[in-house]
Amino acid sequence: MPHLLVDISFHGYGHLSQTAPVVNALARRIPELRVTVRTAIPNTILVQRFQCEFTHIPVAFDFGLVMANAVDVLVDESAARYRDLHADWDSKVQHEAGLMRQLAPDLLLANIPYLSLAAAHVAGVPAVGLCSLNWADLYRHYCGQHHSSQPIHAQVLAAYNSALCFLQPQPSMPMPLLHNTRPISPIAQIGQRRREAIAAQLVETDAEKWVLVAMGGMEFRLPMERWPRFPGVRWLIPAAWNIVREDFTVFESLDLPFSDVLASVDAVLTKPGYGTFAEAACAGIPLLYVSRLDWPEEPYLVGWKQQYGACLKVERATLETGELQPLLQQLWASPPATRPEPSGAEEAARYLSDLLCNGDLLSNQA
Repeated sequence: MPHLLVDISFHGYGHLSQTAPVVNALARRIPELRVTVRTAIPNTILVQRFQCEFTHIPVAFDFGLVMANAVDVLVDESAARYRDLHADWDSKVQHEAGLMRQLAPDLLLANIPYLSLAAAHVAGVPAVGLCSLNWADLYRHYCGQHHSSQPIHAQVLAAYNSALCFLQPQPSMPMPLLHNTRPISPIAQIGQRRREAIAAQLVETDAEKWVLVAMGGMEFRLPMERWPRFPGVRWLIPAAWNIVREDFTVFESLDLPFSDVLASVDAVLTKPGYGTFAEAACAGIPLLYVSRLDWPEEPYLVGWKQQYGACLKVERATLETGELQPLLQQLWASPPATRPEPSGAEEAARYLSDLLCNGDLLSNQA
């Protein structure tokens, strides 16, 4: 029974949205696959994404970046957290390597905790990275001018380069300092269009346009109770925002997978993040986004999404007033979108299956 260890960063849900379809595809190829998932993402979220059985170990290996909210990075706080994480780095790696030996996986798939990859290298566990970005590049982008950044960046980079391969689902940031990258097609979990099922749960459905508001698993509450009402527009919003109005519906109350809700709406309002952008493009859903300012992945996500249907920027000031009707009308006046083929999960699963089942692990370790 092959044992796959899956370590996932909890910095929003984008890392999970990339990883789960790959593991699901791999489990279809290897029905006897044993899967262990280590992440701080709540189990209630994991079971919505993983279609195979798995053992969940709730633990965090990294923090990504310290955020004020879903779009604003706290740079000084992030630099301090990295200094703490990398204090006595070698001992931390040895400790995690010991825990990994106890789990005895045949392969590690990491998206993208680099401490896990460094530990796998020490423990002799073959490892593969998977992500459209990496923490080495983001750390250097935000914290490169801070004291002691160079040795920290070198340790992060060495961990990523220790993997057998780093799979890059498109759209992806360039990663010129990684020497083991392997581009693959987009990864997205495409939901079913469930308009009738959703309409049956709504009070007012005549000629409505539905707009999903989703900030990718990070808090960024919008003052929507102050927004004007747009005739014929219904907003699907998170329950945590606790806003009650006739033209608002809590999307969790629909009791449908998030991907099904996304595939059923007429537009999405979000921040630049891989999961929502990829799923919207592959489902043919137009998109409004609030800029993350200097987030280095943003131009690659936006440029790619604009190849596959309407994708318009919303200014932060506009989110305060809610004057979105002109942008929504522009979205809905755009020509029908072409859709990319989300074959990246199958490509990654084929590669991982070859490693697990065809003896490639031994040859790669030699």
